[in-house]
Amino acid sequence: MQNCITFLLICATLGTVAAAPRDFFVYFGTYSKNRSHGIYRARFDAATGRLGAAELAIEAKDASFLALHPNRKILYAVDESSDPQRTPNTGVSAYAIAAKTGALTLLNQQTVGGAGPCHVNVDREGLCVFVANYGSGSIESIALESDGRLGAVGTSIQHAGSSVNPARQSGPHAHSIYAAPGNRFVLAADLGLDRVFVYRLDSAAAKLTANDPAFAALPPGSGPRHLAFHPNGKFVYVINEMLCTVAVFGYDAARGALTELQTISTLSPGQRVEAGVSTAEIAVHPSGRFLYGSNRGQNSIAVFALDPATGRLALLETHSTRGSTPRHFALDPTGAWLLAENQDSGDVAIFRIDGATGRLTASGGMVAVPTPVCAVFVPAP
Repeated sequence: MQNCITFLLICATLGTVAAAPRDFFVYFGTYSKNRSHGIYRARFDAATGRLGAAELAIEAKDASFLALHPNRKILYAVDESSDPQRTPNTGVSAYAIAAKTGALTLLNQQTVGGAGPCHVNVDREGLCVFVANYGSGSIESIALESDGRLGAVGTSIQHAGSSVNPARQSGPHAHSIYAAPGNRFVLAADLGLDRVFVYRLDSAAAKLTANDPAFAALPPGSGPRHLAFHPNGKFVYVINEMLCTVAVFGYDAARGALTELQTISTLSPGQRVEAGVSTAEIAVHPSGRFLYGSNRGQNSIAVFALDPATGRLALLETHSTRGSTPRHFALDPTGAWLLAENQDSGDVAIFRIDGATGRLTASGGMVAVPTPVCAVFVPAP
């Protein structure tokens, strides 16, 4: 009897694994230079870690950062060179994804009220889109139509103030924006103000209002850039571009409040922040046991062990990205692979993730992508 039960459990497990997506389209947002013409698409096999050749999916101007609708049928992209005065009717675009081929079709565009939109995200219910405008230091929420098209702007909020670095922080620079687990709050990192702002979200109306507490402060000169939530929803990790650190916060989901728990360097032991070195992307492994952050200039991925009970980090290694300027990287949905996009060398490196230790091993694969700055995975047939 026990053997029969074991056999049935094994069959059930194998069936689950077989049903899980293993093939993906990977979309790469790029800057329109160095022969780049828009958003690129490549096929990724999660069973082998093979990334196919990148092909132009659609022409677009400086479509740098991308975000996927929860229904996986719509891709959103910012036009980072847009400005409401110089380039009206641009800022963020919605693209339909062809299920069989992965081809993109432009649905519509929406003007953003600020300059230099650098980050886009979708709320967890697929009701609205958020945009962070680096140039003007402002954020926006935009309603979505039932088919995923961009609707009316719901909220525009202008940040104000400065911080200690006159070259980088003479004014606000909103750098990223995310809906928190539960979809009740939105967090926005502002590099120019050394703050992570917290807003209350009314997703049905695409409305943002200031929370109480309104923000969490970082040490002066930190330059908070991007952030990531732990899968358990109890911790938030903020990567600080200018000081090359990760700040660990406890997250109170009922109040939308952040409590700082730890700050740790992304650089190798003994290394100091030097000119030309800065951080960029951050991600928590789906297991909740590891965290990754990219170092530009040093051209490495910092790998951390993560304690899910306390949220605290311990540096395991800094691993070369085999290229120049890893502005972004992405973990594949299976948690087995990391793709590092090297902006200045124009290539993407593939690394295997050790499921037991979190450490990286180069797979040998390198794929040419012109000026890559973002990657998004979409299940493919």
